[in-house]
Amino acid sequence: MDQASQLRNIIKSQNAPQRPLARVITVTSGKGGVGKSNTSINLAIQFKKMGQRVIILDADFGLANIEVMFGAVPKHNLADLIYQGKNIKDIITWGPMDVGFISGGSGIASMSNLSREHLTYIIQNLAELDAIADIIIVDTGAGISDAVLEFLVASGEIIIVTTPEPTSITDSYSLLKALARHPRFSTENSQLKVLANKVENAAEGQALYNKLNAVVARYLKLPVNYIGAIPEDSLLSRAVMQQMPVSIQSPNAKSALAFETIAKNLMNNENIQTVKKRGMAAFFSHIVVGKKAKENNNN
Repeated sequence: MDQASQLRNIIKSQNAPQRPLARVITVTSGKGGVGKSNTSINLAIQFKKMGQRVIILDADFGLANIEVMFGAVPKHNLADLIYQGKNIKDIITWGPMDVGFISGGSGIASMSNLSREHLTYIIQNLAELDAIADIIIVDTGAGISDAVLEFLVASGEIIIVTTPEPTSITDSYSLLKALARHPRFSTENSQLKVLANKVENAAEGQALYNKLNAVVARYLKLPVNYIGAIPEDSLLSRAVMQQMPVSIQSPNAKSALAFETIAKNLMNNENIQTVKKRGMAAFFSHIVVGKKAKENNNN
């Protein structure tokens, strides 16, 4: 039995019919400095205000943006679960408003080389996240590295954060182009959504999306939805400097209200559309299988 079949069997044993699956939303960007991690944190806070249990997985390896913005230092990370025998609850750090976050560490890179017993242990623990959280936000690194693409391909919902800067729009297109060419990416399994950040007003955000979508529709034939815009806001900048989400520090700030609107729209979309919930066990198994397939192709 190959590893892909083993993983499917492990996941079937974990996903009992009565077990609810978490909604996994992956937040990414074509370049750094566009507010991707800030978006992850503030959406998490807004979901929490709506009564959702939320955990952020900081998959931006090496930068630790989430913990810096939360003002909290995790004792353990995902690598400790994989290699040190910690359980899932050991590696969750609880930040403001009891939003949890998990530091990815560097453990995912070699998950494809683990034994079946080791993978079973990890999948069992990851499946427990579905009982702890309603929504899991995966904050990826910026750009189009193989590691970032693996996370995106595994996700049922992808939010691409972009800004009016020409380089940001170009890099967002490059990211979508890389996704479109990925052999395991499917628009049937993944919803693509654009969030316009650092705009002057709603009209600029809509224009930014229209510009990007026109090129994507013509050359990539990908369906990309617009979920809204976050305006430039000095209160947001101040909150970042003070390591506090603007949605907590200044809940009536124009940026916080924009995050609130987007979070509500995302929740309403879940109610009226079919949002495919894979849960974290399936999410990570998809990544492991992908890494294994790539290794086999390279050999």
